[in-house]
Amino acid sequence: MTSDIHLAFAHPAERSEATAGAGPLDRISLRDHVVEVEIGAFQAERGRTQRVCFNIVVEVRPQSGPIDDDVDRILSYDRVTEAIAYELAAERLNLLETLAERVAERILLEPQAVRAFVRIEKLDRGPGALGVEIVRAQDGHPHAPVAYEVPHPRLAYLSNAAIASPHLPGWIDQLQARQRPLVLCVGAPDAAAPQTAHPLTQRRIDLLAIEQNAWVLASRDARCVVVSTRTELDWAMRNGQISVWAPSKIVLDAVDGPSAQPGDAVALAAWFAATFAATEMLVIGADLPASSEVPLRALPVGQAQL
Repeated sequence: MTSDIHLAFAHPAERSEATAGAGPLDRISLRDHVVEVEIGAFQAERGRTQRVCFNIVVEVRPQSGPIDDDVDRILSYDRVTEAIAYELAAERLNLLETLAERVAERILLEPQAVRAFVRIEKLDRGPGALGVEIVRAQDGHPHAPVAYEVPHPRLAYLSNAAIASPHLPGWIDQLQARQRPLVLCVGAPDAAAPQTAHPLTQRRIDLLAIEQNAWVLASRDARCVVVSTRTELDWAMRNGQISVWAPSKIVLDAVDGPSAQPGDAVALAAWFAATFAATEMLVIGADLPASSEVPLRALPVGQAQL
């Protein structure tokens, strides 16, 4: 009985460990994640927010191969917090039980997830925490990857002259004011990259040269953050961060990769824009490629207004 009572009030991580089956499973956890939200069935809870605390543990299948320190190969913690945010934004709820059920269901749509322990507590309804905890498991049937609504970003390619231009902060101000996620792309710096006789090696070197220039752009404006994975990019778009694309990982991991070579940086950026079904990509200070799946609009470096 003492053990049962202890587990009833223990963190979900301990309950997960205590009730684990024979097969090895990994666990990821979210602890003491507090959100201000309007929730509750009582009239006193309507028209006002209260603090709600989430503690979640997700048991996941171990990777069949090496992770290679690759964030796109694992179930990201962001998927857990995004499941919470998604369900809180869907509609106002009366019951923590409903919210817990929906959060668990959304988490379990992730292919790696096996079981979800979800504890939700109201922190402002009394002297202690009032809450609910549920455990839900995969139904054993394969699921398609869960689809999160990702806003379509606005993409802009900046030439080296544009990066060095005094108009740069003003351009970013104008792009950011249009209330869409902003992703910036660049080409290689003016200095020549090392040359090799091996095409695949040279491709990597040329992609890394573009990434060096991405960091140069980030140093010119503190709002710009260099990103290299789709996981980072998805998070940035949902959270209003301006991203500068570092292309190596996404290009090299693409199943249907670009035909454009790194030396044709505008065409490479246009391929990237097409992966978002972008309606347009702005190109500042560079020539447009002969063809593109995405409509391109050119802007001279000397023009301040977009």
